[in-house]
Order: sequence, then structure tokens, then C-alpha cells
Amino acid sequence: MTLAHAQTDVETLASVALGRADTATSRPRIDPKRVMGLADMGTVVLALALSAVVSGPMTVDGGPSSLRFLALGAATLPMWLAIMSSQRLYNVRFIGRRIDEVRRIVNATFLGSMAVALAGFFADIDVPRSRIVVLFVVVTLLVSVEREVARQIFSAMRTNGKLIRTVVIAGANPEGRELAAMLRTDSWLGYQVLGFVDDDPDTDPEPVPGVPLLGTVSEAGEILRARPGASVIVAASAIESSTTNRLARDLLDRGVHVELSSTLRDIASQRLVVRPLGRFPVVYVEPIQRDGWRKTAKRAFDVTLAVAAIIVTSPLVALAMVAIRLDSPGPVLFRQVRVGRNGRPFQVLKLRTMVQDAEARRDELLEANEADGPLFKMRHDPRVTRAGRFLRKSSIDELPQLWNVVRGEMSLVGPRPALPHETEAWDPLLTQRLRVTPGITGMWQVNGRSESSFEDYTRLDLYYVDNWSLLIDLAILAKTLPVVLLRRGAA
Repeated sequence: MTLAHAQTDVETLASVALGRADTATSRPRIDPKRVMGLADMGTVVLALALSAVVSGPMTVDGGPSSLRFLALGAATLPMWLAIMSSQRLYNVRFIGRRIDEVRRIVNATFLGSMAVALAGFFADIDVPRSRIVVLFVVVTLLVSVEREVARQIFSAMRTNGKLIRTVVIAGANPEGRELAAMLRTDSWLGYQVLGFVDDDPDTDPEPVPGVPLLGTVSEAGEILRARPGASVIVAASAIESSTTNRLARDLLDRGVHVELSSTLRDIASQRLVVRPLGRFPVVYVEPIQRDGWRKTAKRAFDVTLAVAAIIVTSPLVALAMVAIRLDSPGPVLFRQVRVGRNGRPFQVLKLRTMVQDAEARRDELLEANEADGPLFKMRHDPRVTRAGRFLRKSSIDELPQLWNVVRGEMSLVGPRPALPHETEAWDPLLTQRLRVTPGITGMWQVNGRSESSFEDYTRLDLYYVDNWSLLIDLAILAKTLPVVLLRRGAA
């Protein structure tokens, strides 16, 4: 389960507006909640001015309505701040995912726009409905952009060791160690693991290199008291439920934030719904719907975009074909058998980037393979032609696969189409990726491509299969363009 950020110090408008200092030494001096409150209000003021301009010059009682509208909007700023606070836009655990943040922004903007209209009614100022609609649209767009910029800034700061939240992990079993390793690797999450607590007498004094065992679970309260500001993440599979209950009660009474893993790795958090089942809170896992209107919508989207891309990129492909023909002998197109959905083989189309006998020479290069698992990658593959190196770096060689999309053999987004000999080395878990149509781009491609390990390849493809949605497809397509333009991870 993806961890939610545990910054929950400010629950109300007062703590946002006042930006109370935290006495804990591990907390940053900068109050992100206060900064975001000021940034939001500045963005609302800018949106008020822009909406007044967009709506056009109008007059009310012989006076300039734009100035009155701005004054009216400025008078409602405290209401905007209260509304945004009530929508939990200053509480990170509610806006960890972009989709959740955007939804709350839309709700807050609607209520804020209604507040401006209501203030105009009580002030006896006739505010046209068109101006309220424009205000709603402009505020939604500007605040969304401002929040995305802030998200990137905060992520960069956490990566550079700022805005760090210290944490102790309860449980040093494989799940607990994996959590610690992830938090150390993914520094943008903003966690620093201080150590473990565990009751197993055989636990290593240093379960993860550089992360010590601090004591037993029963000593967690005293350990946390000596580390002000630290929170706790409980590896649920490592500790009995009765012990977890006692630990959570004790720590919560001390004002320590507690997070509990779900033990479900790589299941999208939006698919998890906590509901009561008698005395037990249980987690319901929403099933993935791949058929019905979703399947039809994905296919229609694929065909429409693929046909448009074929038309737009046809001059580029033609130039690439000429370059291939002039650079080396052989056909301009390369056809190779790949494994499609439900194990059906098909011929994938690519622009040829290697010499004609590349397949025959593969076995003699196996010792130079730089990839792990059944994958084969060489950063300086001697079989690649001069033109081929550029075509691969720019991903132009993959444009003919748009015809595979039109024919229904591939999708724009999906797992990488595997070679038959690769599937022979798969375990039963990895064969589940054949439940969906392979794609030109996917999670593996936008997260490192040739730089990713086989473990990453497996995890990312299975995450896509298990959590597929149209929104995920759109997000991957949006990430693909900068990855291609910046040539990140291309072999």
C-alpha cells in the first residue's frame, strides 16, 4: 500500500493562518501549511483580477463593476481560506494523490464562488452569473497549477533533505525491512527512518544497513519520547493484533502519529476502502473492471489517437526510412514475433535499427548482457547501426507500432510486448501481465526503461495490470512525451 504522508499537525483554519511553530527539533522551521495558505490566497486574488478582465468592462450604478467585484472578492478572502481548510487542502494525508487534491480544489472553488455571489447579494451588488462562472473556472485552473508547482517544490526539498519527517518502524520482519528500504530509496517521500522496534529476540541489531534496532515494541513509548516529533509506521504482518492495539493506544495518547501498513503491496490506494465489520475495521479491495464501456472507450481512444499520430508523424517516418536505407543494407522495417494478450503471438513492427543478421548474432553477445532476468540489454550494442542509435534514443523506431494499435494487436498504453523466449522464464505471477493488451508505452517505459531492473520491470507491469484505469493510461501518456523528448532511459 502506498504510504500516506503523516503531516497532520494543522487541522483547523487557525493553525493555517497563524502558522504555529512546532517545538520538535525534527520539524522544519518553514511551516508548509502557512506557506500554502498564503499562496492560495494570492492565487485567489490573481484569479479575481483575471476573471474581472475576462468578463469584460461592465458598470453597476454608473460605477466600474470590475473594481467593486475585486473589492467584494477581497472581502471574502477569509471565507475562501476557511473553505479551503474545511476541504482539508492543508492536511497532506487527504491530498497525497493528485486526483484527491484536484477534487477538493473543485469543491472549495465552487463553495468560494458561491460565497462571492452571496456576499454580493447582501452588499446589494449585482454580480452577473457569467462572472461567477468565469471566477469558478479561473480559480480552479490557477489553484490547480499553483498546487502542482508547490508539490514539485516540496518534493525537491524533501529529496534534498528538507521538510523531513522522522519515523520509527514497528516490526523488523521482511515487510518492515522493505518499508525502511523504500523510504530510504524514495527520498522524495520525506521520511527518515530512525530505527526499528521488534520483539523477536533473533532480530539483527541492524535489520537494514544503517538503520538500528532501537528496542522492543513495549519500549516504543519511551523510545519515541526521547525522539520528539517522530511518528510510527507499524508493519502489520510483523506484530500480533492485540500488541498493535496496545501500541496504537499508548502512542496516540502520547500524541504520536501512527500509520499501519495494509500488507497489500502495489495495490493502488484508491482501490482500498476501510469499512467496519462488527468490531473490526476491514479493508475492502475494489475489483478492476476491464470490460464493458471501459474496454470500448480504451479501444476508441487507441484507434483515434493512433490514426492521428500516423498522419502527423508520417513525414518523420519517411525521412527515417530514407536514412535507414542510406545507412545500411536491408529492409527498413523490422518484424519480430511478440506475445500479445492471452498469449497470442503477433508480429510487432519497428523501424530497423540493427544490422540484418542481428538476431543470429545475439547468442554470441549474451555474456555482455547488462540486464538481469530474461531481458537482454547492451548500452553499446555493436549490432546497432549509426542511424539506429539516433532512432532508438528518440524512440522514432517505435512509431510503426501505431499500425499494431490500429490492428488491435497492441494498445497505446500497456505492458511491454515480450519475446516468446522471455515468457518461458516467467513465473506464474508474471504471466498475469498477459491478461491485458501490450502497449507502445507503459509504466516500465516511463520509469527508466533500459535503466530499470527486471524486478522493477515485473513490479511496474503487474501494478498496471492490477490497477488499470483510463486515468492511469492518460497519466502514462502525459509522462511519455517528456521522457521521449529528454531521451531518459532509452537504450
